Order: sequence, then structure tokens, then C-alpha cells
Amino acid sequence: MNRNSIQTANFLSIDQVAEQLIGAKPKAKSPETGVTFKDVLTEKVFESEGGLKFSKHAANRLADRGLSISDSQLERLNDGAKRASEKGIKESLVMVDDLAFIVNVPNHTVVTAMDSSSTNDNVFTNINGAVIA
Repeated sequence: MNRNSIQTANFLSIDQVAEQLIGAKPKAKSPETGVTFKDVLTEKVFESEGGLKFSKHAANRLADRGLSISDSQLERLNDGAKRASEKGIKESLVMVDDLAFIVNVPNHTVVTAMDSSSTNDNVFTNINGAVIA
């Protein structure tokens, strides 16, 4: 088989994938807004996932420690996880007021939660980034 007889496969371009996902054709980086394809994709993933989920362990920690989270704090937690995702962080500490959350960013899951009075020595392990939201 010679080179001239090889046909090219029909793969979608990044713009075509973006158009299917969000109904628009984003450029690599829009000069007007500075928004990249990765920013748009991250936003859409979080919207489609409905924000963060709380693991059973995290829900138990909130209940055991008598912690509650307001709608405003939950919105900031989601925003912090989204910002962590944009930076490529996989396991993030997200601080919201005096509450600390460990978030598995790729799975959109809060793994554990605590307040400043319930941490032991204020040491957090197995994270590769932190966001103060």
C-alpha cells in the first residue's frame, strides 16, 4: 500500500467537540475574554455533574462534628473545586471560612470535612494543592 492510497480518518476537531458540548465554537483563547477551551470545558463538566457530591465519610464527618454549610459556602466550595480543576489539582484542600474540605477533584467528590477546631495539628496529607475560597 502506498502513501497516496491511505485515507485520512474523520476525527472531530476541538472546535467541533466544543460545539457539540456547548453549542459554540470557542477559539483556543478568546482575545476579548481570555477564556480558553479548557476553561469552558471545566465549567460545563461541573454544570453537568451538578456540582460536588459528598462522600458518605464526609457527610458523617459533618454530622459528627455538628458542622453545617450554607448555600453561599457551598457555592464557594464548588467554585474552589472548579478553580482547582482548572489548575490541574487532583486532591485539593479547599478552605471556606473556618471549614476545611478535602476534595477529589476529578470525581467531583468531597472526601472529608472539618472545622478549625477539629483538625489535629492542622496538618493535611495526600493533597497536591489548596484553594482558599
